[in-house]
Amino acid sequence: MGTTTPPRTLAEALRARGDESLAGLLRARPDLLNPVPNDITQLATRAGTRASVVRALEHLDRFALQTAEALAVAPDPAPYDTLLSLLTGDGLDDGEQRDDVGTAVTAALPGALATLREQALVWGEDERLRLVRTARELLAPSPQHPSPTGLGPTVAEATAGMSPGRLQEILAATGLPATHDPVSAVAALSALFTDRTRMAELLDTAPVEALSVLDRLVWGPPYGEVTPNPTPPVKWLRDRGLLLPVSTRTVVLPREAALHLRAGRAHRVPEPVPPVVAAAAERDPQAVDRAAAGQAFTALSTVEELLKLWNGGGPAILRAGGLSVRELKRVAAALEVAEPIAAFWVELAYAAGLLATDGESDERYAPTPAYDEWLDLSAQDRWTHLATAWLPATRVPGLVGGQDAKGRALSALGPELDRSAAPDVRRRVLALFAQLPPGTAPDPETLLQRLRWERPLRSPAPSAEGTDLRSRLALWTLNESELLGITGRGALSAQARALLDEGEEAAAALLAPLLPEPLDHVLLQADLTAVAPGPLDRPLAETLSVLADVESKGGATVYRFTPGSVRRALDAGQAAADLHAFLAAHSRTPVPQPLTYLIDDVARRHGHLRIGAASAYVRCDDEAVLNEILADRRSTGLRLRRLAPTVLASQADPGSLLEALREMGYAPAAESAEGDVLITRAGARRTPPRTPPAPVPEGPPTPDDTLLGAAVRAIRAGDTAATVVRKESPEGATGAHASGSLPRTTSAETLATVQAAAMTGTAVWIGYVNADGAASQRVIAPVRVEGGFVTAYDHTADEVRTFALHRITGVAELAEEG
Repeated sequence: MGTTTPPRTLAEALRARGDESLAGLLRARPDLLNPVPNDITQLATRAGTRASVVRALEHLDRFALQTAEALAVAPDPAPYDTLLSLLTGDGLDDGEQRDDVGTAVTAALPGALATLREQALVWGEDERLRLVRTARELLAPSPQHPSPTGLGPTVAEATAGMSPGRLQEILAATGLPATHDPVSAVAALSALFTDRTRMAELLDTAPVEALSVLDRLVWGPPYGEVTPNPTPPVKWLRDRGLLLPVSTRTVVLPREAALHLRAGRAHRVPEPVPPVVAAAAERDPQAVDRAAAGQAFTALSTVEELLKLWNGGGPAILRAGGLSVRELKRVAAALEVAEPIAAFWVELAYAAGLLATDGESDERYAPTPAYDEWLDLSAQDRWTHLATAWLPATRVPGLVGGQDAKGRALSALGPELDRSAAPDVRRRVLALFAQLPPGTAPDPETLLQRLRWERPLRSPAPSAEGTDLRSRLALWTLNESELLGITGRGALSAQARALLDEGEEAAAALLAPLLPEPLDHVLLQADLTAVAPGPLDRPLAETLSVLADVESKGGATVYRFTPGSVRRALDAGQAAADLHAFLAAHSRTPVPQPLTYLIDDVARRHGHLRIGAASAYVRCDDEAVLNEILADRRSTGLRLRRLAPTVLASQADPGSLLEALREMGYAPAAESAEGDVLITRAGARRTPPRTPPAPVPEGPPTPDDTLLGAAVRAIRAGDTAATVVRKESPEGATGAHASGSLPRTTSAETLATVQAAAMTGTAVWIGYVNADGAASQRVIAPVRVEGGFVTAYDHTADEVRTFALHRITGVAELAEEG
């Protein structure tokens, strides 16, 4: 009773685990929870499926994967010492560097093995380690799928189907005693290749050219092509079994021989220790924080400017979805950035829920109502909103301009930009930043090496076509984090560290003192410009953007007053007196006389002409002005004719007529049907309420502790129901049942047994079919039986439930434990 029997299957190994260990497995492999397995056996079966094993292997670091690869070419089962020898070598070629690697492998192997055990990829005691069959099939060598270790098949596998006569020829050529038993012949040849002394003696007699052939095959791939008449070195190797035939033109170096040539190592370079992320530069942490804060403020201004461009309704959506190349160019020109950077800002606004489609028949992009709420936030809170939207986003702006698998161009805001790996890479890159001392900028190349070590199957080596997706995602993360102000001068800022570790409030508190205070004044100059020496209060900025045009941006924004900009302010309902008062109140310098004259001159002419709807008409009390318009050749296209001394009619629409007369140098004003001047303020088109785009998850989400606890209890209870010992019914009785099948009893027997269990407080085993027709086995403790229903504690679900008697297929008492 005191001894522990080694597990014979993965299910038995899982059954012997504690609840915490089972929860760890489900946390590491959440795909096993969908749906919750009925019992341990079903959990083990699901853990061995190909899709689940592939997903688990993809999340291993390089050394854990190398450990699994070594087990795939080791005997099954393999002792711990054999596994260690495959990773460190037999020690016969050790130098000082090899000793260091062996020491590191010896120290790291228990941890790697624990990871593989936790994820149910390896089971068994140290004396009998077993890699799950599906993982062995994925990682073991074959002609179609060479092993990641570069090793070929064993002698036994390579000689399967070989004629006994050919085996005898190989034994004779190697000096081994003849045997007519093929199994003994294969065993003798395998023993020769694994004997260091005899193998060395055999290779000492090999031609130099033969050794060169082995050198080309030893680290893989182990397959080579031969001609019908091979060269003498190849023939020497083939005669002695060092090259075994796979087909008429293909030979393979058997695994045992390759391991001898490799000094027993499964991998050329074991990597037990993750690469260190080197520092590219060390900067003053305060300078980093200030630089990041400055860029954060620029990010806020850029997003606000972008959405102002589309405030009255943005560009139309392409038929296939997304933004056209022409519109992206316009955005890039307006923001004065390159197109890839413009795509990033557009995608960031979309991810933050500030930009969406309006859903109209002529569908266009426009700001959302959430944009107005975002504008009302403080600058630091607006930044945290953008940063927290960027971190989990699966849309990848860096793909814009590339092509999908079908050769179609990928557009900004298009439907094909989601990459589920992006959030994981983004957070991992920032976590590696955070591990460095404050103010330290990492070296990008060593950072990429670390990421490839952490997920080697998902980060293949760079190819001729370019780097792998995860590496590109990492490089894009470096650029985007700098644009957004997560990093400054290449190093992680303190506010970003707080955002990752403590949340939005802590990050906002650190950022707030570093952001510039909004100003309530400008500096007016005699050349009809105004200089804003810093960010302006929102009301001042909004009014000034109507009254003047932005001429240049930077540390100080320069606005220029023009007749058109002044007229725009008058069209918005401002009077000349209002504009004079506004400038006097917000200028730290005297209002220049040229600016006063400009406002008065435009205001005097503003509205002198009135445009209304006939198709359209022009009305003016001054007949001379109308005569002048009629005489102007530029008005020919408007097809004007006089209806009255003070009224001209046009076949153009009012808007076109208004713009045409403004281009001719007049300052007309639109009027309503009642003759009142129409005030035209800048429109603020908004979409209906929209939710931000949901990130595309990379597999099932990681379950929380509550779900894990419930799942483990359900699996344990189901396992109890599936493995519980039941009393055998008398031979020939109705309740007799085969092992694993649902119990079958009559309605009367079911009712009597359940009532007796309720009276005695004992548990029974039942078969139950629910309303959906799904059958299950359950262990229940009946509490009450009435009205055709049984109220009982369900050990399988670990809760009290009610069961309909007519849905119980049968009932059996549980055997007493002996």
